Amino acid sequence: MSTINQLLADDAVDLDARASGWEDAVTQAGRLLEATSAIDPAYTQAMIDSLHDNGPYIVVAPGFAFAHARPSEAVKQTALSWLRLTQPVEFGHPKNDPVSLVVALAAVDSKAHTTAMAELARILADPTKREALNSATSVPELREVLAGTGTPRRTRADSPATRNKILTVCGNGLGTSLFLKNTLEQVLDTWGWGRFITVEATDTISAKGKAKEADLILTSGEIAHTLGDVGVPVHVIENFTSTDEIDAAMRELYDI
Repeated sequence: MSTINQLLADDAVDLDARASGWEDAVTQAGRLLEATSAIDPAYTQAMIDSLHDNGPYIVVAPGFAFAHARPSEAVKQTALSWLRLTQPVEFGHPKNDPVSLVVALAAVDSKAHTTAMAELARILADPTKREALNSATSVPELREVLAGTGTPRRTRADSPATRNKILTVCGNGLGTSLFLKNTLEQVLDTWGWGRFITVEATDTISAKGKAKEADLILTSGEIAHTLGDVGVPVHVIENFTSTDEIDAAMRELYDI
């Protein structure tokens, strides 16, 4: 059973939702978590506040938003909700709007959900599986698609190409940055660099202090603006699930 399926209760899925805008969509995704007793209403409000503070950085891929906030006492257990909209809504992202799928995460800490995030990033990057997610008409059908995820086998390189460290950054350090981290690691594994480069997902505040430890930072446009000049290259990624975009960025940054 996939980790996503383990964290996603049947009652936390709505495949035919209607929303008046992004705030309503995030509210509905939060209420699905509230209905399963995974969170208190304060966490739903925290997800909305995070967008007001940081902009639409949670729209990490075309048509997809990953709603979340920092772990807090309002989170009772690690869980996911799945809200698919019959009519997409605008979140204000310059590239990835409009959004038709909102997945909300409640995490008790910064580690409990990492496997699920890796699975979700891979499945969203697969056009065939993404279409299957869009066309699923029931929770069992959705679970069948999600059950097709798994952990990819890592490749090994004969010799190290580099020993650098890369930071992937988001507002809270536990959601969108993990999507980006997972996709970046897929690219590095394809190159055979996976075991020689450390990739760390972190938040904006921590990134400013850790930037001196890294050779570069990958993040969204909104977070790049917040970071400002941190002394290392900060590269904006539009689609956090696109191996092609990240491959091109890495080739540019490493002059390959």
